[in-house]
Order: sequence, then C-alpha cells, then structure tokens
Amino acid sequence: MLTYPPEVDTLQAIRRKLKDPRKNLRNWRKGDPCVSNWTGVICTMPQPDGFLHIQELRMLNLNLTGKLAPKLGQLSNLTVLNFMWNHNITGSIPKEIGNIKSLKFLLLSGNQLTGPLADKLGFLPNLLMFQVDLNQITGSLPKSFVNLISCRHFHMNNNSISGQIPSELSSMPALIHL
Repeated sequence: MLTYPPEVDTLQAIRRKLKDPRKNLRNWRKGDPCVSNWTGVICTMPQPDGFLHIQELRMLNLNLTGKLAPKLGQLSNLTVLNFMWNHNITGSIPKEIGNIKSLKFLLLSGNQLTGPLADKLGFLPNLLMFQVDLNQITGSLPKSFVNLISCRHFHMNNNSISGQIPSELSSMPALIHL
C-alpha cells in the first residue's frame, strides 16, 4: 500500500512552508509518508481506492517556524490538524482549511498566527474543537461560526479579537465552552 500521491505532494508543499531548526521532520524526505511513519503523520487503513490517506497531522510542540500552507485544505480525509505550541508559526490561518469537511479538531494554540478568522472556517460540519488561543488573531468572529453545529469547544482567548460575540452563537446545540 502507498499513500495517495496528491496527498504526498500536499505534505511536501506543507513542509516547504515550514522551518524545522531541530530537524524533527528530517524523515519527511524519505520514503512514503504512511509506510515510513513520517513524524506527526497518522494515516487511515487502506481505502477502497487502494491507497492510504492522511488522517491526522500531529505537529504539536516541534519548535517549527514558518507558515501554514494553504494546501492543507487539500487533505480531504484529515480529522485532526494539530500545530499547537510551536510558538513561532506565523501568518494567517489559511481559509482553505475550511475545505476539510472531515476535520474534527483544529488545534493551533500557542503560535504567532495573525489576521482575522476566515468566514470559510465556519463551514466545517464535523468540527468538535476549535483552538486558536494564545496567538495574535485580530478582527471579529465570523457569523458563519453558527454553522459549526457539532463544535463543543471554542478556545480563542489571548488574541485581539474585537467586536461583539455574534448572538447566533448562543443557539449552537453542542457548544459547551466559549
């Protein structure tokens, strides 16, 4: 079994946007991501199409710097996207992440992410946890977040989010923590 080739290309594009001073991702240059067990890459069991697919990216606390690549949005089987506590990932959260309908956990806390939250992030039907606390996010909360009907936790503290919390968020059926 091999990893679905377009997903391998996507991982390589993600890697090009990141700097890895501790060389935690050195094995990202060798072999197949799923078969060779690349750091932080968790894959599905073989699928009917005959390929393995990327299911999770666990890049927690690897001292990575650089930016999150918009190509992340092409990992259509991703359920967990975790870049927490790298401290120096910069730039905005790519709106393309809003394309990953299978995403359950978007975990980006403890970096230097900036800019507003894209409206498109409000269209992740399976999202359970949205964590962007301890960054430098600005702007208001998109009203589209009311569409995150499965979301139980929004962690957005220690940013520069402005404006009022959209009243529509109070009607979210699963919300426990804002």
